[in-house]
Amino acid sequence: MEIADAKDLIHDAVIPLEEPLAWADLGCGNGTFTKALAQLLPDGSTLYAVDKNQQHIIHPDEKKVHIEFIQADFDKEELMLPPLDGILMANALHYVKGKVSLLARLQKLLNAEGKFIIVEYDTMRANPWVPYPIDFLHLQDLLYDAGFRQVKKLGERTSIYNRSNMYSCLARKGN
Repeated sequence: MEIADAKDLIHDAVIPLEEPLAWADLGCGNGTFTKALAQLLPDGSTLYAVDKNQQHIIHPDEKKVHIEFIQADFDKEELMLPPLDGILMANALHYVKGKVSLLARLQKLLNAEGKFIIVEYDTMRANPWVPYPIDFLHLQDLLYDAGFRQVKKLGERTSIYNRSNMYSCLARKGN
């Protein structure tokens, strides 16, 4: 996926503001969605890119967003982050078996009006690359159970693997 495609899936959830924000990209991988999010955040923002494997994410400082890489397994380790304005998980939740407890734990990292963006495959059929899939309807229920509100689908696109569509979802912590 190209950065422009990633940006298309998440841009409706990131309202441009003047003040710097703090976000985390959990399971950042090579940084495609990290870079897309960095292009949408206001100047002076900090973006924590978290992955269990060492990554080297290079982002041109065109908007002066600081990207800080943290090597950690977000599913098994407690993340020591400041209160966040938002969390992005793109193609990462399908690796987590215990989704309910993870979502409840991540909800606590967000400030009172925090946003949670999830990008996933719209399927419940597992395969070797997507071991614990979650379609939008099941994710919506899990997010409500974890204390999120205003859950909505942002967008969809055809997967290059043609097995199911990819979707992006926004959940808000606040009322």
